[in-house]
Amino acid sequence: MLVTLLALGDLSPVLLVIVATVGNVLGAVVNWLLGRWMERFRERRWFPVRAETLDRATGCYRTWGRWSLLLSWAPIGGDAFTVAAGVLREPLWSFLLLATMAKAGCYIILMAITRGLL
Repeated sequence: MLVTLLALGDLSPVLLVIVATVGNVLGAVVNWLLGRWMERFRERRWFPVRAETLDRATGCYRTWGRWSLLLSWAPIGGDAFTVAAGVLREPLWSFLLLATMAKAGCYIILMAITRGLL
């Protein structure tokens, strides 16, 4: 959706990136909360991340620490890092900072590619 709106050129690209980033970070906060308070339900079908994926992300998170949140932009597996951050009790301030950097960076690159800047 973002790439389509950027390609159309009718709206401010900066505003589109800001809105997409805020929306995606809010979704990541939901995952962080799920990891923080609902990890005991990880085997339920509605849990947002498969158990195997969460185990891999938690292992990576233990190895690389909070910096693994810089991979939270990834369309496959990115949500697992945000849930793992909640499970491992990452403070909200650092979670928000790193998740915002990752997601905004991804959208800025998409904007630059779409607008022919890269």
